[in-house]
Amino acid sequence: MPQVEAWQKVFINGKQFPASLHDRFGCITCHGGKSGVDSMEAHEGVVREPDAQKACAPCHREIVTTDATSLHSTLAGYRTALYARSAPDKYPQIDQMMANHCNKCHTSCGQCHVSMPTNLDGGLLQGHDFKKIPPMNLTCTGCHGSRVNDEYKGENEGIPADVHWQKAGMACFRCHSEEQAHGALGEKKHRYDGPPTPDCRECHTDVKPGDGVEQHTEKHLELLACQVCHATTYKNCYSCHVAQQDGIPYYKIAKTVMDFKIGLNPLRSPERPWKYVVVRHVPIAPDDYEYYGKDLLPNYDALPTWKYATPHNIQRVTPQNQSCTNCHGNPNVFLTEKDLLPYEVKANEGVVVKEIPGF
Repeated sequence: MPQVEAWQKVFINGKQFPASLHDRFGCITCHGGKSGVDSMEAHEGVVREPDAQKACAPCHREIVTTDATSLHSTLAGYRTALYARSAPDKYPQIDQMMANHCNKCHTSCGQCHVSMPTNLDGGLLQGHDFKKIPPMNLTCTGCHGSRVNDEYKGENEGIPADVHWQKAGMACFRCHSEEQAHGALGEKKHRYDGPPTPDCRECHTDVKPGDGVEQHTEKHLELLACQVCHATTYKNCYSCHVAQQDGIPYYKIAKTVMDFKIGLNPLRSPERPWKYVVVRHVPIAPDDYEYYGKDLLPNYDALPTWKYATPHNIQRVTPQNQSCTNCHGNPNVFLTEKDLLPYEVKANEGVVVKEIPGF
C-alpha cells in the first residue's frame, strides 16, 4: 500500500465535494451528529462507518442486498474452513476468536468506494469522493496484499510480475467483475465455490489442441489447470497463532516460504475437472487458537492444508513449461509426502501426488 499523509486521510475539499452528487444528502444523513453547534458537540454520536441498509440502500437497493451475502461482507470462506476443522460445541470459541482477530477484514460499501480499509486504519481515498471503480492500490491491495499484490506486481524477489500487469497494466476489475465483488453471482461458501470466475478461457478462447502451442495437447488441457503450466513460485504461509495481551488481540504467523507445488485437485468437479492443480499452503496449525480453548480443531484433518490455488503471477513461459522434463518425472514440482509437516500428513492424503507423472 502506498503511504498516505495523515491530513489526506481526513481532508475534504470544500469546493469539490459540495459539487458532487452525494453532497445533496448532507453529512448528517449518513454520519449522524449535530448541526449548527461547535465542532466538539457536532461530533457527538457521529457514525464513522455508515450502515449500508440505512445510507446506501435507498438508492442502491439491489447492490446492497446482494453484497450483504457476499464473501467480502460475510467472510464465509473463513467460517466454512474453520467450522469444517472444528466441531459444533467448539463454534462459540471459534466465533469469539474470529470476532477478535478476523472480522475486522470484512468490507463495507465505504471501505471500497470512499475510504481505505479499516484494517489499515482507513482514511479517505480522495477528499470523500465516491469512486464507482475503487482504486486498486488503495483498496484491493490493502486486504489482498501480501500474496496477491506482491505476486501480481512482481514484488517477490526474483519473481517477475504477472504478465497481465507487466504487459497491459490490468487492474483487478478487468478480471474480477462488479457482480463477483458484490455477491451478485449467488451466495458462496468460499471463493472457489461454483464455476471459476474469472475463467482464463473467457479471454483466451483460442487455446485448444492444434493452436500452434506444442504443449496444448488434448491430454494436457484435460488434466491440467492453466496455472499448472503458467503460474510460478508463490508465497506459502504456515500457522497463525492468536492471543491477546492487555486486552489487545494479536497474531503471529510463522515464516513464509516461497515455493511452487502441483497437487491433486481437492475440488475436482464438472466445473473444475482438472486432475492436477497448483496448491498453496495456508496458515493453519492444530494449536493456532488454543488461547480460546483446548482442542478447538478436533477435525483438523477434514481439509487439506495445501489448498487449491490460483496464484496471480501468470507467465507465458515458466520454469516448468520450458521443457518436458522440467515437469514430467520431476518430483520437485509436485507435492509429495516429504513436503508435509508431521501433523498434516493425514489432512493432505487426497492432495499429495504419490506417483510422479512420467512420459
